[in-house]
Amino acid sequence: MKNGIVIADAGPIISLALVDKLKILDALFDEIKIPNAVWEELTYNDNKPSIRKIKDYFEDKVCKIEAFNELTFIMDYGESESLILYKELNADFLLIDDKKARNIAENFDIKCIGTIGLLSIAKDKKLIPELNPIFKQFLENKRFYSIELLNIILEQKGEEKITTIPKFT
Repeated sequence: MKNGIVIADAGPIISLALVDKLKILDALFDEIKIPNAVWEELTYNDNKPSIRKIKDYFEDKVCKIEAFNELTFIMDYGESESLILYKELNADFLLIDDKKARNIAENFDIKCIGTIGLLSIAKDKKLIPELNPIFKQFLENKRFYSIELLNIILEQKGEEKITTIPKFT
């Protein structure tokens, strides 16, 4: 059984594309949508890593919001349009990592899930064999997730914790 409609913000999309796991969204949800602002954020630079994967996957999933976006004064453009699109489509989940934006969304009674939670569910459903290599790839590519959180999830899933932190130059 899938989980209805998910609206995705840019951060999780970038992370999932980096580790070639966008297709997990198809396995977990009936529909995946992004607002136009997220599309613009993702595609403004054709030299970004994984841009072709992102464009191919999301070009038919972009929606224009109907409402006036009055949330841009408290959160970024993509995040605010994601919240509005969630409400307009009566979505089931918002895929978002930014802590401030997620707190705001949850105050609007929006059900949120982050990249790490999504991958944890994917592992439980045997859609991916291991989380540890994915989490390491995130850290090596400057996707900033709490190592403490990553290690809690790894321990819960019976996987080896991350002990060395990549050094950034």
